[in-house]
Amino acid sequence: MTLRPALLLRVLGFTATPLALVALGGCQAMADPTLPQTTVFPSSDLNGMIVQLYNLIFLMAAAVFIGVEGFLVYSIVKFRRRREGELPRQTHGNTRLEVAWTIIPALILLVIAVPTISTIFASDAIPPSASQRIQVIGHQWWWEFRYPDLNIVTANELHLPVNQTAVFELHSDDVIHSFWIPKMGGKMDIIPARQNHMWFTPLETGEFYGQCVEFCGFQHANMKLRLFVDSTDDFNRWAREQSAATVADPVGATAQRGAQTFQSNACVACHTIKGTNARGTIGPDLTHVGSRKTIAAGVLDNTAENMAAWIKDTQKFKPGNKMVLAPPSDSDIADIVAYLQTLR
Repeated sequence: MTLRPALLLRVLGFTATPLALVALGGCQAMADPTLPQTTVFPSSDLNGMIVQLYNLIFLMAAAVFIGVEGFLVYSIVKFRRRREGELPRQTHGNTRLEVAWTIIPALILLVIAVPTISTIFASDAIPPSASQRIQVIGHQWWWEFRYPDLNIVTANELHLPVNQTAVFELHSDDVIHSFWIPKMGGKMDIIPARQNHMWFTPLETGEFYGQCVEFCGFQHANMKLRLFVDSTDDFNRWAREQSAATVADPVGATAQRGAQTFQSNACVACHTIKGTNARGTIGPDLTHVGSRKTIAAGVLDNTAENMAAWIKDTQKFKPGNKMVLAPPSDSDIADIVAYLQTLR
């Protein structure tokens, strides 16, 4: 049987077209720059270097694919069986071809290796221009951010000034975690009894999503974080508010009752609020919890209703978390929520 070239190409086209459409459909979402966790539209210098490297590797891989598949199609057509009962011409060895397919892959790997090694060294070296230092501490299942130079401690929400390089010192309080803000750069593991570091310079203002990407227990998927890249003035304003030595006294009878209830409850054993007897370090620092957009490490929006529901039954929203004490009464919860919402 003779397989004509036109028929062969038609068969290949019918086979490849659906596969290509499926592949392109999967890429459509990643091509949207507004998606919060896309990696292909960099918003930092570090991620820009990584994307450039990915682009180079993709182009080299595409060239290899086209070359190999083109040669395969050529061979199928050129050396096909032309008449029934006739074997194609047999070829045994080709020195030039064997030398070529040894040298060409070596050159391709060399082209990829040089910028890859360069990017690895560049991403590891801390720039001398770094102006922000942040200690990132991973807990099951929330993030603690400390700004030692600014006397700021916060949780789950990170603020940085635009166009200023930030260096992150990564620690774990319990198990292995991994710090990742997709638009800002690659992930970095956080390992107990070891300090890792990473850096990047955010190049645009906005809100960026991140999360833990190393399985760390039952609520690993709900260990989320937010990065807010602010203008210099907005960041300085936020830093002044967050570094205040004490919080303002609660205004209103409900908030005042809530402050008393909170400070006479077991809450103080796990949480810290500056200027009060709450000095616990097991849970997130609540000194400025009212200024955050989310609670429970990004699980819930920070509203009075959600905060009340969270205090009443934390296990409903995040089973397995360490906040397992019996909740206060509904009236006490309302007072505590009124108090916490004033902590800005």
